[in-house]
Amino acid sequence: MIKEYLKLSRSFNVGLTALAPVLGAFCNGEDSAFSLFLFFLVGFFGHCYGFALNDIIDYRVDSLSHELKERPLVSGEIKMKQAWAFTFSMLFISLSTGFLISYIYSNFISVSILVLSAISITIYDLISKKYPAMDIFVALGIFLLIFYGAYTVSRDIKEITWIVAILGTLQVLFMQFIAGGLKDAEHDYKAKANTLAIKMGVRVEEKIFIPFSFKLLAYLLQIIYLFFIFYPFYKIFEDALIQLIILSILSILMLYISYKLLSIKKFVRDEVRKYIGEHYYINFSLVPIMLTAINPFIFLLAFVPPLAFLISNIAIHGSVLPKTM
Repeated sequence: MIKEYLKLSRSFNVGLTALAPVLGAFCNGEDSAFSLFLFFLVGFFGHCYGFALNDIIDYRVDSLSHELKERPLVSGEIKMKQAWAFTFSMLFISLSTGFLISYIYSNFISVSILVLSAISITIYDLISKKYPAMDIFVALGIFLLIFYGAYTVSRDIKEITWIVAILGTLQVLFMQFIAGGLKDAEHDYKAKANTLAIKMGVRVEEKIFIPFSFKLLAYLLQIIYLFFIFYPFYKIFEDALIQLIILSILSILMLYISYKLLSIKKFVRDEVRKYIGEHYYINFSLVPIMLTAINPFIFLLAFVPPLAFLISNIAIHGSVLPKTM
């Protein structure tokens, strides 16, 4: 049963959300391992809340896809009442941990930022299939999580913190608009869901059709993202040649994988998941690598999202890619 709840909470990409407040706190001056761990827990349980609620709301649409039969609500392994109980318990634990952190720092204003993040994620879950581009609420939720971590530590927000918050937002926009739009294209198209991908003309019949405008959006998001990745080396960081070289190589590889994803002709969900997984491994390592210019040990955080992705998939599905993605 634990496996089913891990599926419900999409544990394969929990690393990104869990690190959001951690990176905010770190960039704004926090270096205590215990404090950063508490911020990690806030993001971890917040992630579980958001995705569990998403599965509850999207149950009808998900049930139309044979390839999503392993999602616990679709398979019937978790009943709806159990899912609701789990969802609210995750929200309670996340907010309670946030309140504890605010007590430690004597900064209770930051709790309101965490609540706003939860509200933003909730709005997305409720209306994501009804109106296009509602993924902006997920991006806002992550932005607020990063800002929450930073503001809790200090009300004086550093420039690098703003940059990391923007990067986190852009990461989510790409994963939601582009990766999410493509992986869900088949059943979203059948269900006539009002997602941005469907509204922009992505459709799956005998083959998948990806319009030029959608591809342009994908590359534009990544170009802006890479601008902010490299910007600190121009204005903030010095003597960071090794980081620049590593980031340049990974950026080229990430763009190549995006090209492969956007060039598919036939919709094969496993192939789409493979490209998204590869993109995920690279994309979510770039920010920690960039931040090694501040502290070399932050490089260890670059392994958290990929390792969480890999370990979760192997433990739950027996494969390196999730079957419930």
